[in-house]
Amino acid sequence: MKWVVPGPVFLFCPADRPDRFAKAAAVSDVVILDLEDGVAPERRPAARDAVRAATLSPEATIVRINPVGTTDHILDLEAIRASAFSRVMLAKTSSADEVRSLAPLEVVALCETPRGVQASEEIAGCINTIAVMWGSEDLVAAIGGSSSRTADGALGDLARYARAKILVDSGVHNVGALDTVFLDFGDLDGLRREASDASAMGFVGTPCIHPNQVEVVRNAYRPSDTQVDFAKEVLAAAKVQGGVFRLGDVMVDGPVIAQARQILKRVGEDG
Repeated sequence: MKWVVPGPVFLFCPADRPDRFAKAAAVSDVVILDLEDGVAPERRPAARDAVRAATLSPEATIVRINPVGTTDHILDLEAIRASAFSRVMLAKTSSADEVRSLAPLEVVALCETPRGVQASEEIAGCINTIAVMWGSEDLVAAIGGSSSRTADGALGDLARYARAKILVDSGVHNVGALDTVFLDFGDLDGLRREASDASAMGFVGTPCIHPNQVEVVRNAYRPSDTQVDFAKEVLAAAKVQGGVFRLGDVMVDGPVIAQARQILKRVGEDG
């Protein structure tokens, strides 16, 4: 991948709250300093000043900027160019041209509109795209819906379609895919289920909107001891077996071996 993420925990932090920057960085793998929805319009000048002055690691910091075509977008870019940061998350990304217009900045493309989801494969293929994220609530609102979730809290059909498309299109171009945020930060069980599912499918991270979500997401992306042990058995057996072989009650072939390598990679071991 173009960008090997340092871990699965991305934490949004309002850019007008510099008092929270260090705390957010201490508990997450990547901080997303937010100049868009997390900041009231009248607070954005102060937020841009805070981004200019921020001393967070550029390798573990992304700045979310406002959509192309807005005055805020232009002002955000001026602040970025005067800062230490070179990675941005483009809110409401709708085309590959928008991403390319930000070069040489590296871009996490946030596809959260019908046009953005439709164009996500082309967006993922841009030379300066390092990851693609999708947004459920803005997408549903743009189409005229009122909720991305069903009564039991699960993602609805539209959201599941967008989620799968973003993941597949990112995979085509070998860039990381980030899952949508889980807004109900009091429902940690629901977050655990969704983040575990995201991890199993191949997302590289689940952005958090509240610090109490951090450890839930981190644990959801961490393979269990049973998974790690089985992965080691698979790879050890593959070294002496030829082709397809049986390991216990599991038939092992190329995809199972590849999955075993991914499991060990997530715990920092070579397969």
